[in-house]
Amino acid sequence: MNVVDSSAWLEYLADGPNAEHFSDALIDIDNLIVPTICMYDVFKTVYRQRGEDAALQAVALMKQGTTIDLTDDFALQAAKISLEHKIPMADSIILATARAHNAVLWTQDQDFEEMENVKYFPK
Repeated sequence: MNVVDSSAWLEYLADGPNAEHFSDALIDIDNLIVPTICMYDVFKTVYRQRGEDAALQAVALMKQGTTIDLTDDFALQAAKISLEHKIPMADSIILATARAHNAVLWTQDQDFEEMENVKYFPK
């Protein structure tokens, strides 16, 4: 299973220099877990940069994977993770989701650089 965080989705959608690192995880939709917080972040960023149509297209692509809502259990686990690793709320929710599904987390976010089951690619 794979969780691709917002930074990696945005890199892939913009065909940035690290896009190739994330393509295998993103095209394997049967094993793709998409936290709804990533959908929020990607939609907001793409909407601001390229408009609503492009943002809706990005979300449609994300919905091909299995979307995971923030439940009360994930929220509590994320809070613990946030305190333990001193990372922001969204990052802790993404990590909690990955851990709950025994998934590899794909990212460019330095907050995850030294963590287990993380494929980190610096920007």
